[in-house]
Amino acid sequence: MRHKEIFEKQKEFYLTGKTKEIAFRLESLRKLQSAIKRYEPDITTALKKDLHRSEFDAYLSEIGPTLDEIKYVSKRLKTWAKPRRVPTPQVLMGSKSYVYPEPYGLTLIISPWNYPFNLAVMPLIGAIAAGNCVTLKPSEWAPHTSQVIMQMIKGIFEEEYIAVIEGDVETSKALLDLPFDHIFFTGSAQVGKTIMEKAAQTLTPVTLELGGKSPVIIDKDANIELAARRIVWGKWLNAGQTCVAPDYVLIHEERKDVWLAQLKQEIARFYGTDPLTSENYGHIVNERHFSRLEAFLADGEIVIGGKTDAQRRVIEPTVLTGVSWEAPVMQEEIFGPILPVFTYTDLDEAIAEIRKKEKPLALYFFSENEQNQEKVIRSLPFGGGCINDTIVHIGNPHLPFGGVGTSGLGNYHGKYSFDCFSHEKAIVKQTTQFDMPLRYSFTKNALNWLKKFYG
Repeated sequence: MRHKEIFEKQKEFYLTGKTKEIAFRLESLRKLQSAIKRYEPDITTALKKDLHRSEFDAYLSEIGPTLDEIKYVSKRLKTWAKPRRVPTPQVLMGSKSYVYPEPYGLTLIISPWNYPFNLAVMPLIGAIAAGNCVTLKPSEWAPHTSQVIMQMIKGIFEEEYIAVIEGDVETSKALLDLPFDHIFFTGSAQVGKTIMEKAAQTLTPVTLELGGKSPVIIDKDANIELAARRIVWGKWLNAGQTCVAPDYVLIHEERKDVWLAQLKQEIARFYGTDPLTSENYGHIVNERHFSRLEAFLADGEIVIGGKTDAQRRVIEPTVLTGVSWEAPVMQEEIFGPILPVFTYTDLDEAIAEIRKKEKPLALYFFSENEQNQEKVIRSLPFGGGCINDTIVHIGNPHLPFGGVGTSGLGNYHGKYSFDCFSHEKAIVKQTTQFDMPLRYSFTKNALNWLKKFYG
């Protein structure tokens, strides 16, 4: 089969050592950067066909971040790739200690459909920077973007170095049967478990970027106007099909009504009075997801939105109140344009409710109270998040992006991407000018000397 042939070609090419050369890595990143700019119109068109994404949103969330990542990584790669000296304990007197970053080798990247360009290319940048060969499997649920990625990569790289393999779930299964040195997966927790289970058979290291029910807490003293605007932006970007999108809101009961009124105004500002026909509003990826989301509309009282268009797979930005914590909409990540809203009277009450659930990929807290900000940050486990904003933390290359527990394993972006695709090899360079005798049991009083060193 073709994927086996490509795997063997990559294994042979990797052993030449070419991918470890810094000049080769930098040139590869330059080629990728140039190709992204050249293919920008095609990428934008493909995203429109797959997800009805506007040109603005396509650049903001997919194209722009990848170009910025390449620029950031390229500028620092030489420094990251150098062996770095670390301190040596006194008991190893005469030696020097180093950490050598080393590529894993052959890496498999399986990317999702919701940000089909960004979430394929961002990890690819890290894999290239670290010196790996890569097999990239784009999502079949975003076929137009997958095809553009295939054409773009094929035009700049030989498949013995970087190959794109298209196909369905059976293709992914076949790829997972190959002994890759590292697997990077972005998608659902359910599939993540399957991939981890498969990788465990060969003890292959994995990075899992998953999801979960990311909460928003709105404190009593929050800036209501900004809280509404920034939540609308973060929640309904790509029609809510974002792994770090706000999944539900906990708001102080005294601010609920005024916030809902402001939220309605902001939705109209973003998507007009009829979001179903807005050119700036995303569509649901396929009929299966549309049906799943439509069923959630019965789980509470619709106070904003609620209209649907099955033929075009569009669901209005919708807000639900009166939702039970046991309702179906609260049992899984919504991953769509529906936002349940709950109230609380005391911040500890909101924190306690979130603690009952699995660790989310993101958490957002709106408050002017710095003490409460720190309380939320330190009281709850989650992958990452924002104070007085949503989603923007993933745009900072100095910050790691990843989950914890069921929301993910490992992280990437910026230097963290380089580290993600590298093994840190520990080396001690020992002197031959003398030999420390206390390490040997036959040395007189060796044990006493050891106790002095270690005590």
